[in-house]
Amino acid sequence: MIPGHGLLIAAPASGTGKTTVTLGLLRALSRRGAVRGAKSGPDYIDPRFHEAACGQACVNLDAWAMQPGRIRSLAQGLGNDFLVVEGAMGLFDGAMPDGKGSAADVAEILGIPVVLVIDGSGMGQSAAAIAEGFARHRPGVTVAGVILNKVASPRHEAMLRRHFPSELPVLGALPRRADLGHPSRHLGLVQASERPDLDQWLDDIADLVEAHVNMDALPSSPVTRTEFHPTRALPYARIAVAQDEAFAFAYPHMLEDWKAAGSTIHTFSPLKNEAVPACDFVFLPGGYPELHAERLATNSNFMDSLREASQASDIYGECGGYMMLGETLTDAEGTVHKMAGLLALQTSFAERKLHLGYRNLNAGDGPMAGHFKGHEFHYATTLKAQGAPLFHATDAEGTTLPPMGLRQGRVCGSFAHVIDRLDTPQN
Repeated sequence: MIPGHGLLIAAPASGTGKTTVTLGLLRALSRRGAVRGAKSGPDYIDPRFHEAACGQACVNLDAWAMQPGRIRSLAQGLGNDFLVVEGAMGLFDGAMPDGKGSAADVAEILGIPVVLVIDGSGMGQSAAAIAEGFARHRPGVTVAGVILNKVASPRHEAMLRRHFPSELPVLGALPRRADLGHPSRHLGLVQASERPDLDQWLDDIADLVEAHVNMDALPSSPVTRTEFHPTRALPYARIAVAQDEAFAFAYPHMLEDWKAAGSTIHTFSPLKNEAVPACDFVFLPGGYPELHAERLATNSNFMDSLREASQASDIYGECGGYMMLGETLTDAEGTVHKMAGLLALQTSFAERKLHLGYRNLNAGDGPMAGHFKGHEFHYATTLKAQGAPLFHATDAEGTTLPPMGLRQGRVCGSFAHVIDRLDTPQN
């Protein structure tokens, strides 16, 4: 494990167990020295598990929304520790039409090798063919080793290993362990903060990895570095950010941009009925307000302070925060809960529909004026949305979408999560 080096953990598809393998590697490597995790693509939940696994900050590296210089700078900002990046979906899977934003893009930008996690369930000699195909698929992306997962028995492991060529080594084979699974909900894994046995669970995974993976054989390369300076952060001296289990989806790199531009960040908890701090701008991130709607609706100290803040401060809500700013939120059981009433918006989880994809976002004026890259991922249905739109939007292929979000006075929001600006310098 060499300081300043890194690798990327990927898989042929989602569901192989690469998050579990990544967490086990992070915890196991942290026993040997300083290691940090990063997550490819738009994801709020996995990075918090990375942080718990190794005790170090984790960032998102999104090759669709971020320029290469931004990705290298974020990786460099993690310090000189060993870097483990977790991919998303399959190694080469990205946005339409050409797969831009894949984990392979991140590996190539950073110049680091890929370790491929293959689910061995229901498979034998074909595992080697899959790995060889991935290794040859794209020049510039180096698949340097394989970890077999969900192996049924020693005999099954021998069958899987037999046909791998020497230049594509099997670094380990993890036996099937149903007891190490983790519960999920509609937006992904249950959050790290909600698992009381988190440390023990991570230790158990690390013990499994150390017993079945050749840690000394893990490939790595120096992480490519770049100087990069984002511009035009929000022009507010004091920014209040909601932060708890209902509003947990804020990208750390965005908050760091605001700090670097001179803003002071004050956090508060709507779930604890804390008042909005005195500020110039209020940010309500996404999260799971639908799971806490009854409690939030009756937290009068928070609600009253939010309404009062709207008279003197700009307010912006993303996804869950956007729903919080509306008139009502209907939960999955069909119960209607009164929200802040600052936007003419009514949303519901009684009839869920998946909305998913990258978004190009443009706002001409207001607190979110500018051109942004973002992502939409939610199941809420909009029952009512009246007022001026916040963003003009297109999808990853450039197809024009209906206007996104709402603006009303100093309050605005949308279902899109902003990842980065389009008007940062090129590198």
